[in-house]
Amino acid sequence: MKKTIAIVSLLILSSCQYFEKQVPDEDALLQKRLKEINWKEVSSYPSMAECDPILDKEQKKECFFELMARLVQEKLDLDTISMLYPEIDTINVKVTVYPDATLKFEPEMPTDSVSYNTTTIDSILKTRLVDFPKIEPAQKEGVPVTTQFILPVILDVK
Repeated sequence: MKKTIAIVSLLILSSCQYFEKQVPDEDALLQKRLKEINWKEVSSYPSMAECDPILDKEQKKECFFELMARLVQEKLDLDTISMLYPEIDTINVKVTVYPDATLKFEPEMPTDSVSYNTTTIDSILKTRLVDFPKIEPAQKEGVPVTTQFILPVILDVK
């Protein structure tokens, strides 16, 4: 019994060195974590309810972009843009999704767009592109962030 107590006491005394390790500095840990984060890419892309069942990040992204393009196209199909400017078959729309899930649409006109009245096209976009389904904003490390992307919208000429 004395040998057992002596061995246990020896083990306890020798294990104290494991408790005396220095705790890393908080700022050093923060800087290390900030270097690990990829600041050019979001953790999750914006999403709509129809895309939520998809688990793969890239497929969910594709679903969101296809759904957004279809919704914008449907809202602009019955519009006067194709009648005012029949030579325009595609409009690039810059879409901004804010952290509070609000949307902003801006037309991206070609560089030779001197003949286009961008103010008219912009006002048409603002009046027609309303009442979208609820959109979950993109997230970076669990925090909602603002994202922007260019969405090519094909106008149907009727």
